[in-house]
Amino acid sequence: MSAVEVPNRPVIAAKERGPGPGRYALPSTVGFNTHDFTKHMNPAHSFGHRLENPMFRKDSSPGPTYFINSSVTRWGRDGTPAYSISGRLRDINSFSTPAPGTYSPEQVHPQGERHAPAYSMGSRTRYRQHDNVPSPSCYSLPHLLGSKVPHKGSSPSYTMTGRSKTGAFSEDLAKTPGPNCYTLITPDLFRRKAPAYSMLGRNEMPGDRTSKPGPGAYSPEKVRLNKQASPTFSMGIRHSEYITPLIIDVTD
Repeated sequence: MSAVEVPNRPVIAAKERGPGPGRYALPSTVGFNTHDFTKHMNPAHSFGHRLENPMFRKDSSPGPTYFINSSVTRWGRDGTPAYSISGRLRDINSFSTPAPGTYSPEQVHPQGERHAPAYSMGSRTRYRQHDNVPSPSCYSLPHLLGSKVPHKGSSPSYTMTGRSKTGAFSEDLAKTPGPNCYTLITPDLFRRKAPAYSMLGRNEMPGDRTSKPGPGAYSPEKVRLNKQASPTFSMGIRHSEYITPLIIDVTD
């Protein structure tokens, strides 16, 4: 007998129990270190680090913001002539002749002419002990006005009295009392007294003071003694046979 030929069929991926595609980590193609050796790598360049040697300056080169003088071109310094204003030079001569306005000829007396004597005020003399006397402003003389002048004969003096408020032009007549301010005398004091009567107070009628209900206190619609009433039903409370009854009153 000949063996049975089994056809070749593709293997189903679901039957494979190996790791998935995320399990494998391919080498990176970025950077210099750990680069994939099966791929082409372009040349890589890096910035140099700052030298720490103190013989070199920390700022080895200017940054992008350095200032370039406008007179410097790509072929060198510009040859255009430039001028500046210099400061004022000092006077070489040591002596400066005064101007005409410096002189004051009006203050000089003409020569050969007579002029009046001139005097000046001397300084204050030195204070002496026997000069310790009060000045004229320290004394005060008595007044010569009034009735009490010492050592002098005084003329008769008069005074004016104050202005009276009654009868003056500034008197306020509206402040006088009105008719209601006076008390009238009862005629019974000087005449025969007339009979006087008074009114009695209101009396209450005797009777029953108990409270009586009004018509609205009655409910005749609820009375069914003289009428035929239909049967009425009510719904009871749902009880459970598994609930323990509540016992409040406990007897010994």
